[in-house]
Amino acid sequence: MTVDHPRSVLTIAGSDSGGGAGIQADLKTFAAHAVHGLSALAALTAQHTRGVTAVHVPPLDFLGAQIDACFDDFDIGAVKLGMLASAEVIDSVADALAAHGAPPLVVDPVMVATSGARLLAEDALDALRRRLLPLATVLTPNIPEAELLLGHAIPDADAADAALDELLALGPKAVLLKGGHLPEDGPMRDRYVDARGRRVFTHPRLERNGHGTGCTLASAIAANLCRGLSPGNACMAAAEYVHGALRHATRPGRGAVDVLDHFWRPRPGG
Repeated sequence: MTVDHPRSVLTIAGSDSGGGAGIQADLKTFAAHAVHGLSALAALTAQHTRGVTAVHVPPLDFLGAQIDACFDDFDIGAVKLGMLASAEVIDSVADALAAHGAPPLVVDPVMVATSGARLLAEDALDALRRRLLPLATVLTPNIPEAELLLGHAIPDADAADAALDELLALGPKAVLLKGGHLPEDGPMRDRYVDARGRRVFTHPRLERNGHGTGCTLASAIAANLCRGLSPGNACMAAAEYVHGALRHATRPGRGAVDVLDHFWRPRPGG
């Protein structure tokens, strides 16, 4: 009997005990895209819809063991990186990916909290630029994260357009610059660039305080890459998916944040 082994997507990121972001959002996104989800926890958070109360970073050898276990047993079609808390964690993940000949890689550079607080020390930011961006198939910064990566402000649409080429010069094969933080009139614009050129994905602005949108977007891109889409089409489809998930979001907790509905549409092939 021939056994069919479907391709899997691996997320290496932090957990969210409240279920709205991080590893939990990633796995729900993978399931919604009909791909098998794998996880390696780079950080654990005690978290709900009102904030984070504690963070634990597991030992590096345990993080490496999780990554090794996934690559040893599964056909991994894409990898998504999320919250990596330190330069040591970033170096450990980069070493592990290099050892396993990483498949398409989506890097969500989680560097700025919703409050605006910076999450990465300078040495971790340097490690991210040096070790991970050259490996990335798609880099998915929001505006504050792009400002940290480039070292200058991005105050308006013209600056965002110019920043695309600067971000691409850091080494990723493609960049999706998320537009949610940019003060623009009209629809929200996510800007995309790769070696073939530029695209803009537009959606109506929603009066929602979304939780886990960045995690979900990067995971949807990774799932689409695993399913065979090109980076540009993977990003376009992911942006459509997140817009729908945010449009159907609910508030399961007591905080004033909207948790995405990851299963708002039928699964592909379902």
